[in-house]
Amino acid sequence: QVRLLESGGGSVQAGGSLRLSCTASGFTFTTGYAAWFRQAPGKEREGVAAINAQGRPTYVDSLGGRFTISKDNAKTTLYLEMHDLTLEDTALYYCAASPMSGIIYWIVPKDFTWWGQGTQVTVSS
Repeated sequence: QVRLLESGGGSVQAGGSLRLSCTASGFTFTTGYAAWFRQAPGKEREGVAAINAQGRPTYVDSLGGRFTISKDNAKTTLYLEMHDLTLEDTALYYCAASPMSGIIYWIVPKDFTWWGQGTQVTVSS
């Protein structure tokens, strides 16, 4: 059984930084996709960043290079470094994993099988 547990969320002022972590059990990040999604109140869940088994990252264009996804295969941990946070980054952030392989062109929920419970990120002015 695959379990994903996010941590690292919290409250931060605009312009600040956070690092989210996702620890996996029953899944290793060398065998499939992993990604971060977020969902703000009243909005649909959207992909933020993803990484394939070989470590190739994919980002949504709207982030402007502020976020970095990485993974520690030995620790089965996925990370999301977030910088220059804005009010629009406020959301519940989810870790997701998939047994799919290959290059990730689009970060869409339907491609991911397992999900964490989410960690809240709140950015204030």
